[in-house]
Amino acid sequence: MHKIMIALAGAGLLALAGCASTMPEKAEAPQAAAKPQEAPKAQLTEEAKLALAQAEADVKAAQAKKALWTTAQDALKQAKAAAEKNDSAAVIKHAKEASEFARLGIEQTQYPVTTISK
Repeated sequence: MHKIMIALAGAGLLALAGCASTMPEKAEAPQAAAKPQEAPKAQLTEEAKLALAQAEADVKAAQAKKALWTTAQDALKQAKAAAEKNDSAAVIKHAKEASEFARLGIEQTQYPVTTISK
């Protein structure tokens, strides 16, 4: 029984070793003399630029009042990442979220402090 297990283990190792071989690399095709021109990249709309600027100002104001929520920071990061990709719709969406969360954080500082009864 022990010899059969050793034989099966050896056969399994040989099978696995055969699967580990590398594929030969293909030769690259020669590049054409003239590259096709890339389509012009889309740019952010004015609305997206304004929304991003407003969100940055709102987050900065909330941070100055020590009322910045991490969700506002995250939304602003997402808006900036979308701006790098020139995705105006995503910039507007995330910038509005960042502004809203920053505003709510500032409003929260106006709430009365609650105490736990003794």
